[in-house]
Amino acid sequence: MTSRRAVLSVSAAAAVAAPLAGAGGATAGTRTGPRPQRPDPQLRELLREIDPRRIEADIRRLVAFGTRHTLSSQDDPERGIGAARDWIFERMSRYAAASGGRMSVRKQTFIQPPASRIPEPTPITNVITTLRGSSSPERIYVVSGHYDSRASDVMDATSDAPGADDDASGVAAVLELIRVLATRRTEATIMLAAVAGEEQGLYGSDHMAQVLHDAGADVQAMFTNDIIGTGDAHDGSRPDPRSVRLFVEGVPTTETPQQAAIRQAVGGENDGPARQLGRFVTDVAQNAPTGMDVRVVWRRDRYLRGGDHISFLRRGYPAARFTEPRENFAHEHQDVRVEDGVQYGDLARFCDFSYIARVARVNAATLWSLAQAPGTPTDVVIDTTQLTNETTLRWAANTEADLAGYELLWRESTAADWEHVLDVGDATAVTVDVSKDNVQFGVRAVDTDGHRSPAAAPVPS
Repeated sequence: MTSRRAVLSVSAAAAVAAPLAGAGGATAGTRTGPRPQRPDPQLRELLREIDPRRIEADIRRLVAFGTRHTLSSQDDPERGIGAARDWIFERMSRYAAASGGRMSVRKQTFIQPPASRIPEPTPITNVITTLRGSSSPERIYVVSGHYDSRASDVMDATSDAPGADDDASGVAAVLELIRVLATRRTEATIMLAAVAGEEQGLYGSDHMAQVLHDAGADVQAMFTNDIIGTGDAHDGSRPDPRSVRLFVEGVPTTETPQQAAIRQAVGGENDGPARQLGRFVTDVAQNAPTGMDVRVVWRRDRYLRGGDHISFLRRGYPAARFTEPRENFAHEHQDVRVEDGVQYGDLARFCDFSYIARVARVNAATLWSLAQAPGTPTDVVIDTTQLTNETTLRWAANTEADLAGYELLWRESTAADWEHVLDVGDATAVTVDVSKDNVQFGVRAVDTDGHRSPAAAPVPS
């Protein structure tokens, strides 16, 4: 192995023409094909524990509150958003009690001033569970679902708005993640949140993201689960029970003019942090026993709407949205009604609990793989000061104690995913005989157990 801050020089023969190596046996300077993110035994066990019956029970309980509209009752013990808030807090706290003190649960309450869809000052509460990392606690990964609901009239705070699919399904997945993670240790910190105010304008997630931003938090990924209830829209289309969409933006929402100029110079429209998350999730989901295919959509979100990941994107955090493959808009706010505590309507028509469990497994595989791996490399640059067909990249050294080294990735500029991997060892720079004009590069970190970080694309030095 080379030492950190050494420059590894790789010839054209090693970088381009070497035979493909096995997935786990590459040494510094050996080129391989795309190397899959293999699930470790703990992840396999974790995924087996996710239970669709618990997910069903949680969705039915959330539906039974009648409405969870942000402007509904805050203090009625049976109906409204306040009752749902308290039940979610109690459920999260019960699961966290099994963590041996590693998990904490809190209500993050603020007063939202009058604004769009908020006619008067309104308390909004996010319920957040934090699993503190054991060795890299400063590195944070966030997953959310929103527990508020709405009727067809977004200002109707009194009619039934059960919101089974939108978004009790996402909250139930978050609760199940808390349950299975409570008894486990992760290297980085995981935050699992049920946020409110989404239907009125992303107010809960906006506050949560701003609090993290103000604290200088190192949020390296955020995912929202919103409308993940079923792969069957019941609208005459063909069911797609093994697919979930993941929306990932290309050009960052917070891009400065300087960043835009750099991106245009290197052709990085498909290499922003959110797109790298999309590649990471796809790799993890197809190699772990999730039972799902991830359909990555290269858009920030669906037309005319948005989700809680946007609040994090606006603050420069990589973020993405999980959602079912095809929505039934006619049913979205009318799935079940409640009268005298009795549910009417076929809840199973709008929520396939096994489907939601599979989406939860995709989340769990992603979270676990991120939190056990090294952090995404930082300060990655590509040297553009020399007119040459060779390419030199440099990056800052990771600080994890179990870091094994780094991998250089590249692909044709027209390819969607990485095509080549080069193990560069424990170095912080590499020179390869591959023209920077022709391909897109990335760098990722690897630990001693084979966990890999998302890739980071370089910017010109």
